[in-house]
This record gives sequence, structure tokens and C-alpha cells, in this order.
Amino acid sequence: MQDQVKTLHIVLTNEERSVYCAGKTVSGHVLVEVSAVTNIKCIKLEVSGLAQVCWNEGLQQKALLSSSRTPLSHTVKEEIECLSIAQIICEPTAGSEEWICLSAGRHVFPFQFELPTRPLVSSFSGKYGSVRYWMTAVLQRPPHHSTTVTRDFTVVGHVDVNSPHLLCPVSKNFEKMIGAWIFTSGPVSLQVDIERKGYCNGESIPIYAEIENCSSRLIVPKAVIYQTQTYLSGGKTRSCRQVMASVRGNHLASGSSDIWNGKPLKIPPVSPSILNSSIIRVEYSLAVIIQIPGARKLEVELPVVIGTVPYYGIGSRSSSVSSQFSADMSWLTLALPDLPEAPPNYADVVTEAEFDQHSPSSQQSEELERQLGGPAFAYIQEFRFQPPPLYSESDLYPSQAEV
Repeated sequence: MQDQVKTLHIVLTNEERSVYCAGKTVSGHVLVEVSAVTNIKCIKLEVSGLAQVCWNEGLQQKALLSSSRTPLSHTVKEEIECLSIAQIICEPTAGSEEWICLSAGRHVFPFQFELPTRPLVSSFSGKYGSVRYWMTAVLQRPPHHSTTVTRDFTVVGHVDVNSPHLLCPVSKNFEKMIGAWIFTSGPVSLQVDIERKGYCNGESIPIYAEIENCSSRLIVPKAVIYQTQTYLSGGKTRSCRQVMASVRGNHLASGSSDIWNGKPLKIPPVSPSILNSSIIRVEYSLAVIIQIPGARKLEVELPVVIGTVPYYGIGSRSSSVSSQFSADMSWLTLALPDLPEAPPNYADVVTEAEFDQHSPSSQQSEELERQLGGPAFAYIQEFRFQPPPLYSESDLYPSQAEV
């Protein structure tokens, strides 16, 4: 017999932005379409969240030398429940019939539930594991099998970058000697610091760095953002790292140096940091790397947390008095524009009445031109493109008393 249930869907109230965090309300409806009169027992909504890791672990070398031809490996797997909610959204009322009779056509059954206020692990999908949240609508109509439909939704863990421990500046320096013994060519030194530890997607991390090349080789600096995924199960660990964004600096010849005064590195759309799960961790770091031909690279790495609540402070080094001044005064070049702006026109900053009041009359203009021996505008134009007077420490126009 043909199934009478034609459609069973879960529709969220805000389909365009189905992203939720702890304490938020999720609402929507279950859409049921039947082709004929159908009796149902109830409609139940089950909400689940699961963090799981899984990978194949090779056995010890001794086992690999055995006579067995079967691949000697076993699967490491672990799961942790993150969320479990169940509610009945449609059932017979007390004292009424045992069944609910649905007429042919479409029927809408609204639902609403609140996510717990405790910290939730952000949705994530990685190489050896994932964190997934989904809801399942179950349509029960004995003696037939239950009809189900499932849809995922995204949960973002609450990570506020305005937390005190994420507002602290991070700094690190390192020096590397190039060559060995009597063949040394000199050191390469690197100091890197960032204003704070916490950032959000779409922000740019201003990088402050001092690079000095005292070696005999040409070096190339660059900055990268790493994402490190760590999976844990039964005392075993798997991890993988990938570059999420990078920016390259200028080549530095032997004996030269360079200063990055807030070189920006934009954070691409990435998953927020996951630090509250016992089996999955997602961490980020900012690294400045010096590529040295013929030698191992020099790398300084700083921890970074990608949050979900944007920074709402002033957010610049100029807000800190101690960091406004630098010994080499290189910060001053950032405050000076390339081309100075022209001063505003007098007529643009005063009212029309004030302009007319201070403007010379026609008689005054004629008198001025008579004294200058020509039009005043031509007299002004004569000096318009003249260079400024030369600087001299001696007084070119001494007073009569000095003479």
C-alpha cells in the first residue's frame, strides 16, 4: 500500500541564519503533508549533539612482522554527548481519542526549545573527528513504522575576546646563528609582539616585529596563521596543522633590518577556537618565519584565540602611553600623512554674512590696486610658486641695534 505521508520537513524560523549559541531559543515548525485521512499517535522532536573522533591506529612493529596477511590495525574511536533534548510537539489531548486524525493536505506543528546556558562545544568538522548538532522529527503511527526526518543546525560556543586573559599582549623573540664553528656568517634576530591574544573572524592582526639580518645571506620574512587540530582518545593523540592565511615581507639583504609597525594579517572565515572539549581541540597561532637559504628557518610562534564576541575596546597601540614611544622613533612615520592636506578656504568656514562683512569694498580694491601698480590677483600669482627662503642660522635681516 502506498505511504500516505507525502512530506515530512523541519523548517526553522530563521532559515537564512540557523546559527545558535548557549542560552538561545530555537524555534520552527514540522511540516506534514498527507495524501489521505491519516491517524497518527504523536510527533516527537529529538535534539542531539555529539562530539566524536575516529582514526586507524597501526599496531606495534612486532605485530607487523607476524605471519598474518590481514592488515594489522585497529580503529580508535570515542564519542561524547554534547546535547540531548526531547519534546512532544503533537499528541492527543487528555480525555480525547487515542489518535490524532489528519485530513488530506498540509499540517504545521510549531516547536520551540532553549539551548542550555552551560558552555557548548562549537560545531566543527575536521580530519579525524567532528562536533555535530541535529534535530529529528519522529512521526509515530502504529502499526506502521515511524517516519523520521533529520536536519543539522550550527552551534557556536561562546568565546569572548574581551576576557582579561585574551586582552593581554603577547611577545616573543629569538636569535639564530647561521653556520657552524668557524664558518658562521652571523646571527639573524627576530622579535614579534601583538597587542592582544583574542581576535574574531574578519579582523586583521597588526603584527609588530623587528628583524635584523647580520648574516651573509639574503633572508625572506613572512607571517602565517596556523590552525592545529588535536584529537584525543584512550591516551592516544592525533593532530594535524594547516596554514589558514599568510602575508610576506620584504627581502632583507646582509647587514640590513626591517621593522613591521602593525603589518596586517587578515583572519579568514575559520571555526572558532575549541578549548572546552576533552576529545577535540582546535587551536590557532600566529607565526613569523624567516626563510634562510642553506639553513633551517627561524620561526617565532605566538598563541592566538579565535572568538565569537568581537572586541569592543579602543583597540590600538595609541591607547597605551607606554607603547606610543619607540626608541627609534619609527612610529612617528605612521602618524604623518604622505601629502599634507591644504588648509580650508576662508569662505568655506565662515558664514555668508561674515564673509561679506570682512570682504573689501570696490573702493578699497581700487585703492589697493593703485598702490600695487596693477591687479591684486596678478601680484599674488607672482609669488604663488616661489620657493621658501633658505634656512640660515645667521640673521639675514639684523636690526639696527645689532648693526
